[in-house]
Amino acid sequence: MNKKATNFKAGDIVKVIFKIPSGVKTRPTPFEGIVIAVKGDLTERTFTVRKSASQRVVVERIFAINSPSIENINVVKKSKVRRAKLYYLRKR
Repeated sequence: MNKKATNFKAGDIVKVIFKIPSGVKTRPTPFEGIVIAVKGDLTERTFTVRKSASQRVVVERIFAINSPSIENINVVKKSKVRRAKLYYLRKR
């Protein structure tokens, strides 16, 4: 288990810092949003983060926890929810 994989669950707001290749170099890019799903075992765990870019534009990304492109995962805010998957947020 990597040290970057912190304890978070669905409903938490996280900030994922991952590397994007731009030409020869790679640059870190933050992606902050609410975790709507966590799937898989310890080795193949993935999580889905939903970010509202503007009023009508919403971006969802699926990250693998053990991916080498992820530099850091920070939990911005913990939340208490009663569901494991928050797919109902897509309809709002």
